[in-house]
Amino acid sequence: MGIRWNSPLAQVIAVGFICFCCPGMFNALNSLGGGGQIDSKVGQNANVALYTCFAIFGLLAGAIHNKLGPKWTIFLGCATYVLYAGSLLCYNHTKNGAFTIAAGGLLGVGAGLLWTAQGAIMMAYPREHDKGKFIGYFWAIFNAGAVLGSVIAFAINNKVVVAQSLGDSTYIVFISLMAIGTLIALSLCPPTSVAHSNGDKIQIQAFPTWTGEVVAVMKLFLDWRMIVLIPMFLSSNWFYSYQFSTVNGAYFSTRTQSLNNIFYWFSQIGGSWSFARVLDYQGVNRKTRSLWGLIIITACFVTTWIGGIFFQKGYTISSPNGNHDYTEGASYVGPLFLYMFYGLNDAAWQTYCYWLMGALSNDVTVLSRYAGFYKCIQSSGAAIAWRINAVGTPFMTELIICFALLIASLPGALFLTMRIKDHSDEPTPEHDMKTAEGKHEIIA
Repeated sequence: MGIRWNSPLAQVIAVGFICFCCPGMFNALNSLGGGGQIDSKVGQNANVALYTCFAIFGLLAGAIHNKLGPKWTIFLGCATYVLYAGSLLCYNHTKNGAFTIAAGGLLGVGAGLLWTAQGAIMMAYPREHDKGKFIGYFWAIFNAGAVLGSVIAFAINNKVVVAQSLGDSTYIVFISLMAIGTLIALSLCPPTSVAHSNGDKIQIQAFPTWTGEVVAVMKLFLDWRMIVLIPMFLSSNWFYSYQFSTVNGAYFSTRTQSLNNIFYWFSQIGGSWSFARVLDYQGVNRKTRSLWGLIIITACFVTTWIGGIFFQKGYTISSPNGNHDYTEGASYVGPLFLYMFYGLNDAAWQTYCYWLMGALSNDVTVLSRYAGFYKCIQSSGAAIAWRINAVGTPFMTELIICFALLIASLPGALFLTMRIKDHSDEPTPEHDMKTAEGKHEIIA
C-alpha cells in the first residue's frame, strides 16, 4: 500500500526533498569556501550577514510558522535560497559584493523560516519511538542534495586544477534545483490534516495571539532545559567556517574541494542514519539511549578533532601550502578521511540535538518554538565563527575555539540527559501560557 500524502512520513520525506533542493544545494556551494568564489571574503561576509539575520529571525520564526503554517513558511524561506545563488551568478559578471552580502542577509531571514518549520515537522509528526528514524530519513534525503550538488560541481570543474571561481553553468544548475524545491513546498499539508495510520491526529496548540506567542518564545530563555543546551546549540554550526574555509577552501584545489564535499556530505547521511538507530533502540529506556548517544558523539568528536590538530600543524594562515589535488595519491587520503569524519560528527551532533528536543514534547507548536530557539543560538555562533574566519584568525586558533566549544557543551547535555523521561506527553512550561483563545488541544 502506498504512503498517504497526509501521513507524517510522507510530509517529513517531502520536507527532506525540499531541503535536498534548497539548503542541500546551498551547503554544496558554501562548503566550497566563499560560495565558490576565488575571492572568499565576499562569501565569508555574506555568511556573517546570513547567520546574523538567521539568529534574529530564527527566534521569531516559530511564531510566524504557528500563524502561517508550514507550507507558506517554507515557501517563503526557500525563495531566498534562489535569490542568494543568483547573487553569486551576478557576482561572476559584476563583482557587486554588496548585492551578494544583502542576499546573504535575506537568506538568513528565509533560512530561519525554513529550518524552524522543518524542525517542528521532523520532531512533532512521528510517534515517540520513531523520532530518531524520522530524523535519519530527513537527514539522509537532505544531505543527498549536498552530495548531488558536489557531484555537479566536480563534474563541471573536474578539469580546473588551480583554484578559481565556479562557472556560470554551475550556478545556473543550482538555481534551477532550488526553484524546484521552492515549488514543492506548495504541496505540503496543513498540520491539522496530517494523520497517523490509525487516524490519530498530531498534537498541536491553537495559535493564541501574537503577543502570547512572542511571550512564549521569550520564556524559552528562562526554561532550564533550553538554557543547559545553549552551549551545544552554539557549537553545532560554529565549526563550518573552519571546515569549509580553512580546511577545504585553503588546503585543496577547486576540483578537489568538490570531490571532498561528495564524501563529506555522504558521511553525514551515514552518520545520521546509524546514530538515529541507536537513539530509537527500544531494548532500553529513553534515558539510557540518550546517555549512550552522548557517550558515542563525545568519543567520535574528541578523536576526530585531536586528529585535526595534528593535520593543522602542517599549514598556517601565513604559509597555507594550499592547492593540494586528489591526484597526489596517498598523501591525499589522510586529509580526506579527516574531512569525512568532520561531516559524520556534524550529522551525529545535530541529530542528537533534534532528538533531545523531540524528547521534551510532542506538540508541533511547542517544538516549532524549540526549533526556532535552536536555530537562533546556532546561527549566532555561526555568525561569530564566520567573522572570526573573515578577519584572518590563525588557523590553529580557529580549531582550538571549535574544539573547546564542543567540550563545553557536554556538562549541560549530560544534565538534561539524566532527566529525560520515557514519554513526553506531560505538560510543558509553554502549555501553562494558554490564553482564552489558545488553549491546548488535540485536533480531531
